[in-house]
Parts: sequence; C-alpha cells; structure tokens
Amino acid sequence: MTRSPRPTPGAGHSPRVDEMVELVRELSSQTDPQKMVRDFGDRFQRMFPYEGFLALSRRDLAAPRYRITRHSGWEKNINPWKQRDQLPVLEGGILGELLYGDLPVLNNDFTPDPADPAYEYLKDYRSFQAVPHYHDGVGTNMAINFSNEPAAFDPEKLADQVLTHNLFGRTTNNMVLSQQLRAAHAALDAELQTVGDIQRSLLPQDLPEIAGVEIAAHYATARRAGGDYYDLFPRADGKWGILIADVSGHGTPAAVVMAVTHAVAHTYAGPDADEACAPCAMLSYINERLVGKYDVRTVMFVTAWYGVYDPATRKLDYATAGHPSPRLCRDGQLRHLDQAGGLPLGITAHPRYDTATFQLEPDDELVLFTDGIAEAFNLQRKQYGEPRLDELLCQSPRGRPPADTLRAILDDVEAFAQGVPNDDDQTLMAIRIR
Repeated sequence: MTRSPRPTPGAGHSPRVDEMVELVRELSSQTDPQKMVRDFGDRFQRMFPYEGFLALSRRDLAAPRYRITRHSGWEKNINPWKQRDQLPVLEGGILGELLYGDLPVLNNDFTPDPADPAYEYLKDYRSFQAVPHYHDGVGTNMAINFSNEPAAFDPEKLADQVLTHNLFGRTTNNMVLSQQLRAAHAALDAELQTVGDIQRSLLPQDLPEIAGVEIAAHYATARRAGGDYYDLFPRADGKWGILIADVSGHGTPAAVVMAVTHAVAHTYAGPDADEACAPCAMLSYINERLVGKYDVRTVMFVTAWYGVYDPATRKLDYATAGHPSPRLCRDGQLRHLDQAGGLPLGITAHPRYDTATFQLEPDDELVLFTDGIAEAFNLQRKQYGEPRLDELLCQSPRGRPPADTLRAILDDVEAFAQGVPNDDDQTLMAIRIR
C-alpha cells in the first residue's frame, strides 16, 4: 500500500494562517490569564497593527457606568481579576455608548470630544475598532483598538476580528474560572483535611493494654474524612467494651455522624439493671439519641458491633446492629459471631437488640472489620467478598500476632484490587487471646 507523504508544516499555507496557528498553539499552552492577555495583545498587534488599546467591562455595574480594565498607555499592568479596586470607573460618553450598544463598531473618522469623561484615553486617536466580548449572549466586555490615523481599519476584516476576539475572550474566561475552581478546591481540600484530622483524633491514639489480650487496629478512609469508627472502653468492673461502627455514605457527612456517634458512645454510663444486657443496652442507647436527638434517619444510618470482654473469665458478650459478623479463628477453624442481630442504628426509634455470649480460649483470634474490606473492587469490578476473607483467615497460623493478621488481610485486598483505589473506608481490628 502506498502511503501519502506527510505534509510539510506551513506548506501551502499563507503567512497569516501560519501566524494564526502559532497564536492558537500559544493560547492552548497558557495557564496564567494575565500573561495570556499580555502575550495575545503583543501578537495581535503584529497581526493587526494599531497604536492604542482599551478594554472595558460593565460586569457588576449598572448602565451607563463601565470599568476600564486595560489601557495601552498605563505604565503598570493592573490585574483586573485581582486588583479590581485599582481600575477606574467612568460613566457615559462614547465608551459607554459603545459598550452598552452591544455591537461591533468601526469608526475610521473619529474626533474625540473634549467633554467626554474618557477624553484623556481618546484624545490622540482618529479611528477605532470596537469589538464586544459576549457572555451569556451579552457583550459584558469590549476591546477597542485605536489608530492615530484616520481610515486605519479595514471593514472587511471586522468579522474576523469579532470571531478572534471572542474566542480569545472565552479562552480567558475559562482560564480564570479554572484558576478560581483550583483555588476553591484547594481551600475545600484543606478544610476536609482538617475535618479528617479531627476525626482521626477521636479514635484511640494508643491501643490499651488489656490483661491476656493482644490488639492491633487499622483505619483508612477513602477520602479525606470518613465514617468508620472503632473504640475501646474501660469499665469500672474490669471488663472492656469493644465497638466498631460504619456510617453509611462517605466523606464529610459520614464523618460528622461518626463524630456524633463517638460523642454519644462516650456518654453511656452503663445498663440500668441486667448486666448481661450490657451490649444491647449500649446499642439501644446510641440508637435512641441518633433517632430522637440528631434525627439522621433521612440521610444515613450506622451499622455497629459492640462487645463486652471479661479478661478474668475470657467471656465475650456482644450485640450487633446490622454490622458484618466478626470472625473467630480457632485451630484453623473459622466461626462467625452472628448469634445476635438487629437493625442498623438511626433507622427506627425502638429496634430490638439481643445479646449473645461466647466463651473465648487461649490462642483464639477475633477479627472485626467494616464492609469496605469485603466490598473492595478490582479492575473487573468484582468484589473481594467475605468468602475470600474467610478463606484467608482459615490459613492464619496459630499464635500469629494480630498486627501480622491485619497485614496479611490488607496485602491480600491490595493484590486483589489491582491498583483500584478504595471507594469505601476500611477498618480492621484483630484481637488475640493469650
């Protein structure tokens, strides 16, 4: 097959076309609107010679007032986006008529009026070409080129000028908006980082030392802040409360509800009567305040698992509010602690929570997690899944430190995800009984 020769740059093009292509290339590489306006003005003046230039704007002003945003006679460039208060505001006169006329105008026989409010900007010129820059169908800005000589501008080129100026104006406007969006995003990101830092400060800064127990924990949010929560509560009777929770949704809203849940959990003083009901009483207490006081029912809910562990007897009482069942590893066998279930917190005012009891033994390992672990996705949009987690835990060596268990889980999830970032928060706790 015969291939056509590759065209030589500029071949068959007029010098004007080559210059216009170079202009467009340069515009496409700009990132600073102030520099782009300056460079465009220099190049445009070479393409379409003129002696003077004015830029006007009526944005945020009522007729017939207008703002002069640029002038070729100014010794110092003023940035109209950042130094608006330094720009002169005038009213009426021929510039006001041109700007509010909303149409391109060419005047090759111009005589400035000494009474015009903008006379000092006009006095040296004898012809001009005024081109509005349209935004939302209205010429909110205008560029005016001036010449010291009459009949300096070609009426046949006015249409090209209108198109060129407006393409440039649109490019400049988009660049300014892009800068504003980047600045707003940076400010928002800094705020979200602060929210995330505050949220992380609510988690245990150091895991407690509990007699006969080794504990490790991992916490990672999908965004700056998230809705996962874990905590450990020392009790006056020597027992320990263990809580893991997951707010539905992601980001800042979930982080706020997580903080509320933390605050409520830390005000819980204990059950009024039946000690065996401690876990279900705790969940009922949190639920009552989420539904009745904070009223998060319409936007999100909280899944939670709460257990009370007695180091003296190794007995574990627990209750569940829609949360994934913890896994118990014992001698290569895996068991789900799923004997006590209930609705997630924050859905209804009077849910029923039951308490179940399990007797732990030395070398037992308890693994608690949020659904961000099991619901991790790979490139094929398949989920990691609880069966794969169970298979991995069944292979856990006897006596392995809890930190190693967490590392094995996280490594396996990472390998499965194939580089796909987490779209949900991930929290893990591993507790080994000695």
